[in-house]
Amino acid sequence: MELTPKTKELLKQLEDKFGAIGQNLDTHLEGLLHATPITYWDYIQTDALLNLQIQRTKQPDEMVFIMYHQVNELLFKMILWEIEQVSKNSSLTATFFSEKLMRVSRYFDILTSSFNIMREGMDRAQYMKFRTTLTPASGFQSAQYRKIEFASTDLINLIDARFRDTIDRNTSYEHALEHLYWQAAGKDYKTGEKSYLLSSFEKKYHKEFVEFTQEYNTINLYAKFKGLTEKVRQDPHLVKAMRHFDYTVNITWVMAHYNAAKYYIGSTDNDDQLQATGGSDWTKYMLPKYQKRVFFPEVWTAQELADWGQNV
Repeated sequence: MELTPKTKELLKQLEDKFGAIGQNLDTHLEGLLHATPITYWDYIQTDALLNLQIQRTKQPDEMVFIMYHQVNELLFKMILWEIEQVSKNSSLTATFFSEKLMRVSRYFDILTSSFNIMREGMDRAQYMKFRTTLTPASGFQSAQYRKIEFASTDLINLIDARFRDTIDRNTSYEHALEHLYWQAAGKDYKTGEKSYLLSSFEKKYHKEFVEFTQEYNTINLYAKFKGLTEKVRQDPHLVKAMRHFDYTVNITWVMAHYNAAKYYIGSTDNDDQLQATGGSDWTKYMLPKYQKRVFFPEVWTAQELADWGQNV
């Protein structure tokens, strides 16, 4: 068989590639003779993926609940992957930044709409039976979602609104993490006592969170935005993407999450009477009107910030 010019060029490129790492091309070509063709199920690891759903009860819709949250975690991983492309890019353009933000926003659009899928696809009576077996676990304990927040904005914007005036960039990471807004879900600030929900979560992830926040201190999305030239920061497409991302994550998705939770665990309009499986005071840390969580304050007007979360 006569080698075509294209084949010769490919072989030359392969020889250069493997030669650069001290490898012999013939060895790798011979290896191809023994390798089996890749299949969809091997590449996606379908069998492993579909065997990760372990029910704790015999309620059929518990399977929906498990898979729903596993899909969420996969989407969170995709979001973190996109954010990393921005954070570790040393030559950001408005176009690249905007495209990545809109990708993340679309992932959150999926997460938002999925609450309706779960609401209509999971029987409430069944949920009320299997949810007690989940105690004290809670969706509050999603480490990936916390990392999305850390990677999106300066740490000060995630501090409980009651303590922001007492914390600045000179505050230690350890102290700042003790005053994050979501600590309100499992901590009595008068006594300092933490619920098992919070203490077990921190035991698992505290060291990892400290290291992650240190890494993203100067490369989170907001820091990257503020590091751009004024001309780029004023790019209308970028500003629109920043606002859309911020509102989607901190208002739209949060409220969809809240309303779905309220549908399943609340039979009253009094939010204070609703309690999650982990025992968290989740309305106080979740609802935007309490914490006024904003990733990118610079792209909003003073009035918009004052009204944040009030009309949802």
